Amino acid sequence: MKIDDLNWQILNHLQQNARESFANIGRKIGLTPPAVAERVKKMEDLGIIERYGTEISYVEAGYQLKAIIMLRAFMGKLKPFLDKVKTFQEVVNCYRITGNENIIMEVVLRDQSHLEEFIDELIVYGECRTHIVLSNVVANSPIKKNKTGK
Repeated sequence: MKIDDLNWQILNHLQQNARESFANIGRKIGLTPPAVAERVKKMEDLGIIERYGTEISYVEAGYQLKAIIMLRAFMGKLKPFLDKVKTFQEVVNCYRITGNENIIMEVVLRDQSHLEEFIDELIVYGECRTHIVLSNVVANSPIKKNKTGK
């Protein structure tokens, strides 16, 4: 499905506030609420809209640290790690990537000792590089219309 300009406008509103009413979106883009709802439902059915979510402050939830951890898996340890990583409550995002490392994870941790304990669990799977996040420069930026028009 080609995403037309009206659908992109709807997507922009939903990415900024997934709880915005169809009536409010419709007023802003010139559609009736049922027309907005129909377009949203079609984009959900086609998998363009994958899910809706809630963002939570890791600091307010009791975590002091956010870190990016890259892992280069030891020979024969990637598959076991891919199974194990799904059980770590610290991991909020995990990507299998190309390059020198196999994995990049975004994690939240209570404090430095929690970080140390977590790294101790990881090092049986591979070599780790850890980067402490100081601040978000860009976070959850909306996906915009491709310049080629697709």
